[in-house]
Amino acid sequence: MIRIDNVHDLQVVAAPKNELLPFHFEEIKDSIGQNQNSYERKIEFSVYDEGKFTIPELEFNVGGKILKTIPYEIDVINTAQKADQINDIMNNKEVKLETKDYWELYKFYILAALAVIALIIAIIMFIKWGRKSKSSPAVATNQTLKELDSLKKKKYIEGGNFRSFYVELIEISRTFITTQYRLPADVLLTDDLIDVMKKNNTISQENEKIVEDVFLRGDLVKFAKNLP
Repeated sequence: MIRIDNVHDLQVVAAPKNELLPFHFEEIKDSIGQNQNSYERKIEFSVYDEGKFTIPELEFNVGGKILKTIPYEIDVINTAQKADQINDIMNNKEVKLETKDYWELYKFYILAALAVIALIIAIIMFIKWGRKSKSSPAVATNQTLKELDSLKKKKYIEGGNFRSFYVELIEISRTFITTQYRLPADVLLTDDLIDVMKKNNTISQENEKIVEDVFLRGDLVKFAKNLP
């Protein structure tokens, strides 16, 4: 605290609040009070590094007269030792989770995994029971399954990278539909592709529903409108 007596209503000018001390002193509180007889300035500060630090002489202009404080040195010592035992603030408390808590924690992973399973089942059903046109190319089963397996190994879901997962999943699906059923899935927008599939009657209604759900959910994730 700095106190100047007998100021007699004179104006006292000093450094602005929180700027009186050198930079390595972290000023926590700086309050100024003045009346007809005295001027007080209280400063609370912290120093976060160990070592010796000097508070220089501080200047105060009292009615045109410069008054200076006496500089002094402070020694900052860390009282904690490496061998000291660190204790918890309070004992650890076990929290019991209910079923709904686990669902909230893992629902995105579960839904994403179900989407993958649904699409794989849909592709297998396409291969076994889908109705192809006479000019359809050879079934692209092996290549598609290899690409799905490669996507799974990238572990996008585990890393929370749902956008990359859906981008690649939909790209694989579009390529499969284009090659297997000669539908322009690689150039059509999702809504247009769904309309073409329904009008073309190439696959069963059940499989159309699976593809529609996966594609629409993927678009929401790709454009950051929703989580899976």
